[in-house]
Amino acid sequence: MSEQPKQLVAPTGTHDVLPDSSRAWERLIGTFSDMAHQWGFGLVLTPMFEDVAVFNRGIGEESDVARKEMYVFEDRGGRTLALRPEGTASIVRAFVQHHPTTPWKAWYVTPAFRYERPQAGRYRQHHQLGVEVLGTSDPLVDVEVISLAWRFYEAIGLRRIRLLINSMGHEECRGEFVVSLRRHLTDHELQLCEEHQKVWSSNPLRVIDCKKQECRSVVDAGPSIADALCSECVTHFSAVSEGLTAIGVPWERNVKLVRGFDYYTRTTFEFVSDALDGAQNAVGGGGRYDRLAEDLGGSPTAGVGFGSGIERLLLALQAEDVAHFEVLRDDSIDVFVVDTTGGQEALQLSDLLRRNGFAVDRAFDSRSMKSQLKAADRSGARVAILVGPQELEVGTITIRDLRAIDESNRQRVISRIDVVDAVREAIETSLN
Repeated sequence: MSEQPKQLVAPTGTHDVLPDSSRAWERLIGTFSDMAHQWGFGLVLTPMFEDVAVFNRGIGEESDVARKEMYVFEDRGGRTLALRPEGTASIVRAFVQHHPTTPWKAWYVTPAFRYERPQAGRYRQHHQLGVEVLGTSDPLVDVEVISLAWRFYEAIGLRRIRLLINSMGHEECRGEFVVSLRRHLTDHELQLCEEHQKVWSSNPLRVIDCKKQECRSVVDAGPSIADALCSECVTHFSAVSEGLTAIGVPWERNVKLVRGFDYYTRTTFEFVSDALDGAQNAVGGGGRYDRLAEDLGGSPTAGVGFGSGIERLLLALQAEDVAHFEVLRDDSIDVFVVDTTGGQEALQLSDLLRRNGFAVDRAFDSRSMKSQLKAADRSGARVAILVGPQELEVGTITIRDLRAIDESNRQRVISRIDVVDAVREAIETSLN
């Protein structure tokens, strides 16, 4: 007898999203899609893999993502490609390639891939949604992008969110700060964490982004980027912070917030959830990147955007308010059709009700009435419609309120031609 093949499972660091939880994803993405439209953004879809140079130039060849986390491979044509580790670089590459009219406002939802240690809300294949605006350096565009993120978090029910903002300056004033920081890190190199003792000199700003206490202590005792900003960058940051205040979006200044990618200039921001563990409490973030288009072979073009991890958002929802999270993930249907006459009636009734806007399910395999009613209860449907040989013969249908408390008023017989109106009335009654 042949050996049973080994059961295959999802790769380490990935996960399946099944129907009992995917409804939350649908509503989350649907809410974001609707709001992005309100803010004037259009959906952009880009390939899941790109020439590796798109990400190396964008996020930096010496970044942790490029050095240790990107999935890089050679295709059959000998081209070196990489799976997308984040959303921004691909959108900017598309902008450079297609030359759309500016300001170009794009939103996206996409899987992203990083080879890192899996943990709560962080997977090797995770999912992001976000927006990018290219073609304007107006600081009020920064405000608009941040406000979209803030209002989205509000719309899905998050309340324990804080917005942290900072300015990294532009190339010149940040360059002066890096000189001071490099001098400080040289004097305190042996006090850094083990990893940054070896690599800090390639990009000193990455030490500021390190979460380990050794590096934090050294950074806290060193120069501040806020003291190095030129007058133009100070003015830009003031316009952003004043704009947020004007529309009632609360914010906190965090002068250590530099974000992890090389492409950021001036505004940087992060949204953190106080309902999540401090080490992994970021639910979204972004900033301005006024040199990225040029780095990818285009003309100098200002840009700003943000991204949010879907898995992390769902974790924050669950941590904040389980009741709200359950409402968000409600995947119940409207009608379950029970048919013991062979299945053709269920086929036709399901089609009729779906064409009239109802969510409908049914049983298959000629199951018994008892079995189908159990399936109807499990489905979470609000009402069931029952068709047996007797109903079929006289052209009637029994409609049953599956959520009724009063058994005496739970079901009634109707004419088949009235089924759409009767189902609509029954669902409205159930909702009330």
